[in-house]
Amino acid sequence: MIAWARITLSVIIMTLLTQCVSPMKTKHTPDPDVFFHSAQPPPGGTQKWNPLWWVGNADDPVPPHWYRPGQKMRSTLWQLRNPMHNFTFYVIGIHDKEFVRLGKQPGAVFRKGGGWNWAVIHHGWLRLPFVSYEGENIRWYALWREKGNFGLKLHRHRRE
Repeated sequence: MIAWARITLSVIIMTLLTQCVSPMKTKHTPDPDVFFHSAQPPPGGTQKWNPLWWVGNADDPVPPHWYRPGQKMRSTLWQLRNPMHNFTFYVIGIHDKEFVRLGKQPGAVFRKGGGWNWAVIHHGWLRLPFVSYEGENIRWYALWREKGNFGLKLHRHRRE
């Protein structure tokens, strides 16, 4: 029984370790219903097992020039603007992995011209869904977006 436990544990560890390696680049033909995402690990690597790292923003730790120029708490407000960036992109998201996204307009969050948009991310055996809607008075999206990050958003449309 202990031998089976060791074998099972070894297989699980090997599976997890192989997921850390980016797959080989493949050539593809352009298809409007297919979106290819290249692996984009954060600068400095990930610390997925560290909950303190989850609340940071490894991709944009410093606010851009257009964000609240001249304000005293500019950097703090930038971090509070999206406090779970690393968590949504790298812990429950797969921004640091290569994947294929299939759907209506898989490279976009919202469909051009409004209405429903949907997509599914394919990464090995993993399938991550996405759905969005843009109507006359409302816009919303849910689940895994075009960059592999998890997101939820609901807001009323501003009339022009």
